[in-house]
Amino acid sequence: MIKKLLLAIMIALPMSVFAQKFAVINTQELMESMPELQTVKEQMEASNKKYEDEFAKLQEEFSKKFEEFQSLEETTPQTIKERRMQEMQELENKINQFRQTATQDLQRQQQQLMAPIQEKVLKAIQTAGAEGGYTFIFENQMPLYTGTDVTDITSTVKTRLGIK
Repeated sequence: MIKKLLLAIMIALPMSVFAQKFAVINTQELMESMPELQTVKEQMEASNKKYEDEFAKLQEEFSKKFEEFQSLEETTPQTIKERRMQEMQELENKINQFRQTATQDLQRQQQQLMAPIQEKVLKAIQTAGAEGGYTFIFENQMPLYTGTDVTDITSTVKTRLGIK
């Protein structure tokens, strides 16, 4: 009798270990459907436009100095030519520095604007996972195979976030 009971436990135990629930979610679709993302895009476009305008001004200034340099007569003393070349080199360095700073600023701004949205999505996914009793929730970008026992919770999380 004890042997039969132990045998039944040994057979049932692995089945309970494998009785896990899995889910998939398409976070890209989820993020794109959030209205807050459009606000972030608009703010980023406005910032990008400001940097582009400033960059255009610097480029225009450089072009003007270059034209002035090329219009110097051959009789212009070498020291004046060297000073003008040095001014152009300094301006070119300033343009490169501005480009790097602008890129870093835009990246930092995007991270700051996206952080609350990403946190909101993560909390909604975690809540849906806990409520659904899921062991794992995987990204559904490119699944090679999804079994019938895997649930797509994208619409559940959208509902939780108030997205249609």
